[in-house]
Amino acid sequence: MTSARGLQSWFAARGWKPFDFQRRVWQAIADGRSGMLHATTGAGKTYAVWMGALLALAGRTPSTRRKDAAAPLTVLWITPMRALASDTLRALQEPLAELAPQWTAASRSGDTSSGERSAQDRRLPSALVTTPESLSLLLARADARDRLGRVQLVVVDEWHELMGNKRGVQVQLALARLRQWQPALMTWGMSATLGNLNDAMRTLLGHADGVLVQGETPKTLLIDTLLPPRAERFPWGGHLGLTMLAQVVGEIESSGSTLVFTNTRSQAEIWYAALIEARPDWAGLVALHHGSLDRSVRDWVELALKEGRVKAVVCTSSLDLGVDFLPVERVLQIGSAKGVARLLQRAGRSGHAPGRPSRITLVPTHSLEIAEGAAARTAIAAGHIEARESPTQPLDVLVQHLVTVALGGGFEPEALYQEVRSTAAYADLSRQAWQWCLDFVRQGGPSLAAYPDYHRVVPDEHGIWRVPDARLARRHRANIGTIVSDASISVQYLSGGRIGSVEESFVARLKPGDCFLFGGRLLELVRIHDMTALVRRAQGKRPAVPRWGGGRMALTSTLGDAMLEQLALAAQGCWESPEMQSLRPLLELQQKWSALPTTQRLLAETLRTREGWHLFVYPFAGRPVHLGLANLLAWRMAQHAPNTFSLAFNDYGFELLCAQEVDWAVLLPRALDPEPPGAHQSEEQALLGEVLASLNASELTRRRFREIARVSGLIFQSYPGERRSSRQLQASSSLFYEVFRKYDAGNLLLDQAQGELLAQELEVGRLAQSLRRMRGMQLNLVTLERPTPFSFPLMVELFREQLSNERLADRIARMVAQLERDAGGASQAMDAGAVKATLAFGADAANSNR
Repeated sequence: MTSARGLQSWFAARGWKPFDFQRRVWQAIADGRSGMLHATTGAGKTYAVWMGALLALAGRTPSTRRKDAAAPLTVLWITPMRALASDTLRALQEPLAELAPQWTAASRSGDTSSGERSAQDRRLPSALVTTPESLSLLLARADARDRLGRVQLVVVDEWHELMGNKRGVQVQLALARLRQWQPALMTWGMSATLGNLNDAMRTLLGHADGVLVQGETPKTLLIDTLLPPRAERFPWGGHLGLTMLAQVVGEIESSGSTLVFTNTRSQAEIWYAALIEARPDWAGLVALHHGSLDRSVRDWVELALKEGRVKAVVCTSSLDLGVDFLPVERVLQIGSAKGVARLLQRAGRSGHAPGRPSRITLVPTHSLEIAEGAAARTAIAAGHIEARESPTQPLDVLVQHLVTVALGGGFEPEALYQEVRSTAAYADLSRQAWQWCLDFVRQGGPSLAAYPDYHRVVPDEHGIWRVPDARLARRHRANIGTIVSDASISVQYLSGGRIGSVEESFVARLKPGDCFLFGGRLLELVRIHDMTALVRRAQGKRPAVPRWGGGRMALTSTLGDAMLEQLALAAQGCWESPEMQSLRPLLELQQKWSALPTTQRLLAETLRTREGWHLFVYPFAGRPVHLGLANLLAWRMAQHAPNTFSLAFNDYGFELLCAQEVDWAVLLPRALDPEPPGAHQSEEQALLGEVLASLNASELTRRRFREIARVSGLIFQSYPGERRSSRQLQASSSLFYEVFRKYDAGNLLLDQAQGELLAQELEVGRLAQSLRRMRGMQLNLVTLERPTPFSFPLMVELFREQLSNERLADRIARMVAQLERDAGGASQAMDAGAVKATLAFGADAANSNR
């Protein structure tokens, strides 16, 4: 039996002393309360909740070491990532032998072996570490209530990672189910990087009556920037990346153990290869880690990190969360972290223990990214961290959940309706929408009623809704989840060893004999057989680099605003930070030829070139918002003066280019502040209509519908014994889209597709906020004689779409040389050959800013 004295002794034996916030959590769990724990990374959140669970719950089971008397499943520990699951399991198992010998702990995720699953099917452990998808699979078992009904505590680790997406909604629905079976269920969330704590707790618990514990432990956070010898005054997206290689090598060499974070898997592959090429003696000491590598590779890297056997690991968000790597001294972030919360999260991977400093060094791939170090420090000092909001009523997730619950013992519609409405995501779910979902799982709606495959859930003679078809049940279980990506192809040596998986859309462009970089190896494609790419090692050929979907990140409003504040200080002649001192030549030239944007001043620039009439605007609102703004303003301008515009955008601004003469001084203010909407239309409704009209909304909505169709069970990537290609999935979803549009116009999944397009891809909420802010700012419209440091990267973005790499390299080299001469400084621009090399290797450029 776990006692407070035994717990104190266990801590003391390791030279530890419980923090006050840990004691508060222990007491709250002892009182049967639910809540949210927010504390810095490495402060001891795991043991705050886990020891509270052992103190409050382990004592209720008779103390015995007999295997057949092990405590039943009592604690569910939900993590967002498989790597975090295995690491958390090790932490939970460590005190059991001394403090709760009658308890067992295990994990269940996509990485769990079939043997482990079979053992768990016979008997679940006392504490199970799992993912949202694996929990839903457990809920889809006919004996779900018997197996999960005695759970007394659910812990959701890294809640910020789940809260703002459909996986978080999946967790909300699963928790609502568990609370029906166990009304006294306690729920605890943990996070280190949330800006809206009360909302986050309310979303997790389904109510506001929780205990919010904030762990205030001393933690030194160091944020600095690896400054280039000279910040290019005319930067273009990504060009700095690998030019910083020698400095990155030096930083790794001077540190004991380093994590090198990139924002995409492609970038990770490139940087790993570059490091090994620069330092061949580091082979075996520098490793690669991302989610597409085989589990055995990832496990080896994680263990080597823990044991201090590797000097550096190049990684993606696969190592973003809560994994405890004590030997890691520092973190390097290649390119922009894009947000304050993500930067904090990654910084916390170093010094991952109470009292140890965390250090993150930013490695810019674009001169303007140099300012982000100073901006992030200011934002963190002011407590400005991005908020996360739960999606509202995603019906595809609800439809999937209905089938899951029908498999897990069945449901009675009215009782389940009340259960679903207890979640934050579906608190306002209408009767009409609920009935539509029931009709959809019963017969696929009016347009699919004739097809038996869509009669998934039907009521029995007692009014309990169940899945009567075993084939449909297997198909649903094989496709549970809300993570949507392109179909993947396994990559395997001819001799048999599996390396990992890449997206089918990438492999489909290769032919036998082509080479590509994967897992840090140069591979030659031999043939594709049965959804497997068979490869052999290659050497000496120029490689392609796989592209994975979902890798793009956008600058957040919090970090964008912090950057504008730094520019405002620069406009006043304040150059205090090393980053701003490095940027001073660029920013002073920007001021000389134009002006600097600030939080109070909207900078817009106009330029006439041989391509036509350019307009550059700098809201610093992030790429998706700038995409919407550029299309919207171009559309509004065309209503007043019919014209054709070319568009370019990055995280800092956007460009409109017209071949015909345009009076930007008249059209821009008019486009920013249009005529008020009609009497029967709100400003928000008018904006939504304009945004949809300004884009190829039909095609964008069709693409979004493809994901919704997969989550809702209309199409399946995986059948038992069969894998469907991405081309098949695309054709199937397009067919459903057209059928619903023509014959079932009231289909709510079509409405959801359009809503998600606006809310997630175009971020219409942020777009509207940006428009309001822009209207309230002083417009500074500057007529240019030549491109400025801010406008030049936007011009390059536009040229990328029009020119080959060779022609683009020549154009960039000529432009930079001329601009440097105009600026009156010695030209240190790259020559065309260097630019071509960067572009050829140049996934680096595209990954960060395109």
